[in-house]
Amino acid sequence: MRAKITYFITAAVLVFYFFLVGSRGVMLIRHGTPVTVTFGVAVLILPVIGVWFLWKNTQFVRRANALAAELDAEGGLPVDDLPRTPSGRIERDAADAVFTKRREETEDAPDDWRTWFRLAVAYQDARDTPRARKAMQRAIALHRTSRSDHPVPSTPSAPSSPPGEPAPSSPAAPSSPSGA
Repeated sequence: MRAKITYFITAAVLVFYFFLVGSRGVMLIRHGTPVTVTFGVAVLILPVIGVWFLWKNTQFVRRANALAAELDAEGGLPVDDLPRTPSGRIERDAADAVFTKRREETEDAPDDWRTWFRLAVAYQDARDTPRARKAMQRAIALHRTSRSDHPVPSTPSAPSSPPGEPAPSSPAAPSSPSGA
């Protein structure tokens, strides 16, 4: 719950900031000289990029939370029982051990969004956020295709990748977290 409150407060502050920057851009454009119009247009681009970035991240979080809720309803959500350091961080050796297990599960079932979701959690526990995000994007994409396909028993298809992501060449696509 604390994370949601923090996210909403941060988003509200960003939207306020985008509004402030956008209004300054409009004021520069209204001034009417070639230099101020150029600066005004450049200043207006910043809030547009910021709103797009905020929207994409909000979509990602909503989709990941929907997958977590579905996995929790199925009883397949990973339990957070890893040992922690006095500062609250997950112990690296424990995270690496769980990661190895999750990677093997994903290699055994590369078309199952559930294994990719659990792999994303393992990457995050191992403090490899970029790979955690990519694994979660993969889980979201697989979940979408499994929903649209209405699975019928047939031959397994090649895993699809999210737009802009290269498809893995083999089921061994997951790699160990950085530094492991």
